[in-house]
Amino acid sequence: MLRPRIIPTLLVHDGGLVKTIGFKDPKYVGDPINAVKIFNEKEADELIVLDIDATAKGHAPDYRMIANLAAECRMPLCYGGGVSTVEQAEKIISLGVEKVALSAAAIDRPALLTEIAERVGRQSVVAVIDVRHRAGGLFRKGGHEVTTLNATKAHAIAPLDLADMLAEAGAGEIVINSVDRDGTMTGYDLELAAAMRERIDIPMTVLGGAGSLDDISALLATCGTVGASAGSLFVFKGGLRAVLINYPASDRKDAIYASALRADR
Repeated sequence: MLRPRIIPTLLVHDGGLVKTIGFKDPKYVGDPINAVKIFNEKEADELIVLDIDATAKGHAPDYRMIANLAAECRMPLCYGGGVSTVEQAEKIISLGVEKVALSAAAIDRPALLTEIAERVGRQSVVAVIDVRHRAGGLFRKGGHEVTTLNATKAHAIAPLDLADMLAEAGAGEIVINSVDRDGTMTGYDLELAAAMRERIDIPMTVLGGAGSLDDISALLATCGTVGASAGSLFVFKGGLRAVLINYPASDRKDAIYASALRADR
């Protein structure tokens, strides 16, 4: 049975844990392994780790780093970055990772999702859709456009249509990530999230913009049982954005989950 999930997303750049704003200017915030240890202690529902260098620079996944993360992680782990072949996905799963995330490679060749799903199971295949507002842009449709390669390349397909295509190809989960809201802590794009939730019937996670636990509650109240993911919210504290790994206690999580249960009724 599906349940709501509160998911920290960690970005890795040059081997370190960073946070971006609008996919730009990565700020070093610590060591990924130390962050995983803390999220273990805080009993996070799940963890997403994205290597933001790998695909953009044409690098293969850093298997040593992935193995170290998987060995430390006591929660379901999703890894993305540099995955472009079935063999790479299989190796990552063999290291103890539960899910493999793809973006550019899946958009360029959706059949890759089919091939990976056949080898590791559809539940382990995640498609990430990075979306930004682009009024009047070349690929504008519905006010949004799909991007890849750290938002440097736009694609001529609407996000909802792409989600349909990737789900049909074999994705077991869709992550919808707002480029504009990344690192801003101004709240999720609830309109886009609601439209995506109505469109697809596979698990969905929303990323980009969460600045408070109230934002997570608002997302779950709007979309029901989905994954609520965040970066800045779980690595910064206070208006000055002091670095502090944090995560809601179990009683606070239960209260937030109630938002999704009410929305699902």
